[in-house]
Amino acid sequence: MSLSIFTNASSMASTNALNKSNNALATAMERLGTGKRINSAADDAAGLQIATRLQAQSNGMGVAQRNISDATAMLQTAEGAFDEVTNIMHRMKDLATQASNGTNTDKDLTSMQSEFKELGTELGNIMSNTSYSGDKLFTKLGTAVDFQIGASSSEKMTLDIATDLGKVTTTTTALGTASIATGTDASAMIDTLNGALDEVSTVRSSLGANINRLGHTSNNLSNMKDNTDVAIGNIMDADFAAEASNMTRNQMLSQTSMSMLKQSNSMSGMVMSLLG
Repeated sequence: MSLSIFTNASSMASTNALNKSNNALATAMERLGTGKRINSAADDAAGLQIATRLQAQSNGMGVAQRNISDATAMLQTAEGAFDEVTNIMHRMKDLATQASNGTNTDKDLTSMQSEFKELGTELGNIMSNTSYSGDKLFTKLGTAVDFQIGASSSEKMTLDIATDLGKVTTTTTALGTASIATGTDASAMIDTLNGALDEVSTVRSSLGANINRLGHTSNNLSNMKDNTDVAIGNIMDADFAAEASNMTRNQMLSQTSMSMLKQSNSMSGMVMSLLG
């Protein structure tokens, strides 16, 4: 290598190596400090785009999981109300069966009718006043209800029990004014209540099926979200072992580059010794 005052190739090479090692050291320290491999788009533009899309999906699935919990609670409230409706109807059928027996006195029938009437009134109360989140539940379920159960607009579950619920509502309204005051009325009421119980069972079956579906949907959604979060971590999270190794290596390279820069800058002094 020729000696020159104007161009010191060794110094420039050492300076370049020092800048590279310092930049790499700064990157490693930033990643160790934040715990993230990608701290700006410049770190990995393609990776950031993929991770952003995955994060949006993960966030949507997290909200959908809460939606499913809310929907499940709503349907369980309705199913619980119909469980009590079923219990009341069973008791009303027992009373009708008892009242249709010819051994009853007028006082017996009056007593049974009194209880029967109160039970019918409570049926109406349950159907009219069962609420969820401040809304009349069976009014809300009187039309089709869409539940958002996923991160995309197409992931919906539609519950439509309006027709069957309408039959139950009509029947319970009629039972509120029904009578078993005579043996004839009581006998007819047995068949009426058998039909009413079938109508309630149809609605409860639909509610139960949808509750079970939501449970399976939640399990699948949880699995998808977990694996999506793993994918995000693979892209975004810093590998602490690798970055610690990078930091140590670049610290050493930075120190050796500074040492070589000092040595290369002293080479220009050799030119002066030729002139002495």
